[in-house]
Amino acid sequence: MTTCVAAATLLLAVSACSPEESTEGDGSIVFWTPYTTPERIAAQQPVIDAFTEATGVEVEMVPLEPDQAGQTLVTAAASGDVPDVIAHNPSSTAAWAAQGLLDDQAPQAIVDELGADTFSQAALDMVTIDDRLHAVPSDGWGHTIAYRTDLFADAGLEPPASVADLAAAAELLDADGMAGIAIGTTPGDVYTQEGLESMLLPFGCRLATDGKVRIDSPECVEGLAHYQRLAAAAGPAQVDVEAARAAYLSGSAAMVLFSSHIVDEVAGLDVDNPVTCTECGDNPRFLAENTAYLTTFTGTGAEAPVEYGQTTNYGIPAGANTADATEFVKYMLTDGYVENLASATEGRIPVRPGPEAGSTEYLDAWSQLPFGNDQAQEVSIEQVYGPALVERLAAGAEEFTRWGWGTPDAELAGIVFSQTILATEAEALFDGAPPAEVAAAMAASVEAAQQDLGG
Repeated sequence: MTTCVAAATLLLAVSACSPEESTEGDGSIVFWTPYTTPERIAAQQPVIDAFTEATGVEVEMVPLEPDQAGQTLVTAAASGDVPDVIAHNPSSTAAWAAQGLLDDQAPQAIVDELGADTFSQAALDMVTIDDRLHAVPSDGWGHTIAYRTDLFADAGLEPPASVADLAAAAELLDADGMAGIAIGTTPGDVYTQEGLESMLLPFGCRLATDGKVRIDSPECVEGLAHYQRLAAAAGPAQVDVEAARAAYLSGSAAMVLFSSHIVDEVAGLDVDNPVTCTECGDNPRFLAENTAYLTTFTGTGAEAPVEYGQTTNYGIPAGANTADATEFVKYMLTDGYVENLASATEGRIPVRPGPEAGSTEYLDAWSQLPFGNDQAQEVSIEQVYGPALVERLAAGAEEFTRWGWGTPDAELAGIVFSQTILATEAEALFDGAPPAEVAAAMAASVEAAQQDLGG
């Protein structure tokens, strides 16, 4: 590879020093994976070994936390020694595309060969920047509301379908020793930032549109008013992601906002986060048997249902060994697809349901994979929860939505998320300030971040 000396923080230097892409493979690639725990590394290795056996291409897998990948890639690009494939989220796609760090031709060629109609359109949209595909979607997780069906039945409540339903139920179920809902209420925390976006999206609230900040729109103010009600029913203590999980698993919260990673924990299949509710001592499946999941929902019932989601995508950096990288990505979405998803089944819902349009071959195989990390209990999501939950999770993956992704506002949305700007301003909301006032403060902070970007 070509090497030149440049300051890694200078975009012009990075662009100038980017080496020519390899159109003919050299028989080896470097793959950066965000799945870094020992058990997940071990689960990925057999898939990689099978690819090498099938193609002769050697793969060096490098575990790298997502928050380290950005600067590491900039430095690698400046030195002319980039990895060949990076599994990453759409926020990184937007940032790297803006810096010219990603190949914007290979992903489209891969999707065209595999069939664009075999992918979730929402997942493709998330990594489409300026009308060009900059990565290839693989899988994802979405926010879900887990709720206690027994408590809802005892209170005479119908299953919720909207944020308005959730707020009303949380207020009714909030009592001594029982929070109506476990949801982010810690100012400046990522879980709170996620929760705000997740609960505001169904109202049609947008962070920005075509460069115009919209977080102070009537739709967003309405969403904030409902979030204020949810937060008030979450108990007196500040709630972060660990507290939220613990509250639901202990039976001290009637609902919880969480990613799909919660489904194994509720089923008593996560040895690191065991169920601790009173009834769980005699029946470890008590929570699973009395929990239903809401994956897509509206604001008040009048809007189109959506789901806050996060996808994992394969990006090929500019200057990579494109030929071998392309073969690797195709393998990971075909022959190696389902086995690779097993590295974190409950959090890796396929966004390519099958090899042909309308096929659910991969989705059906995924639904039968073991989930959780309790080696003594190898059961699938379908075995524990039935096919209905599989269908809801799959339907949610078709509706994954995030602010800005796939639009010119993607970079701004990424900055707002990484800096938890809305969660920081939400402290006033939790203290009882009028939602319109909080929305105005949020808009001012987002506009300041936009100015810092040069917008």
